[in-house]
Amino acid sequence: MHAQIDKLLSINGKRTVDSFHKELGAILWEHSGMSRTKEGLTKALQQVRDLKAEFWLNVKVTGQQEELNQTLERAGRVADFFELGELLCIDALAREESCGCHFRTESQTEDGEALRDDVNFAYVAAWEHPGGRTGPVLHKEKLEYHHVEMKQRSYK
Repeated sequence: MHAQIDKLLSINGKRTVDSFHKELGAILWEHSGMSRTKEGLTKALQQVRDLKAEFWLNVKVTGQQEELNQTLERAGRVADFFELGELLCIDALAREESCGCHFRTESQTEDGEALRDDVNFAYVAAWEHPGGRTGPVLHKEKLEYHHVEMKQRSYK
């Protein structure tokens, strides 16, 4: 943790923490929101990674470590948001179906309804980040319903 704080304070870049936060939010809103495509998610994943790399080279964190420093606090949260945003895109790319309220345009019925794929995606996803240069690892727990039948939803 101290290494991250020292790094954030030493960068002395040109962009504010808030500018990175807003740009990250815009990327995720545009490409990984309620309606998603494989193409958009792939683009978002690359944009998040590029923005994260720029953050670690060009963020401006004012103040000192030894004092109450809200800019430093926000910078730490935004650094975490990059990790979360990247994982969100990876997870959404891995789930090639319309799921809950998240609509994959490639996965819809002829009537334009969300199309589930219970054969391939009836599981709970838990992601592990082992650290280092290793990417996130997906762990799956099969969904088993004994009293409820899984069904395709229709809003018509």
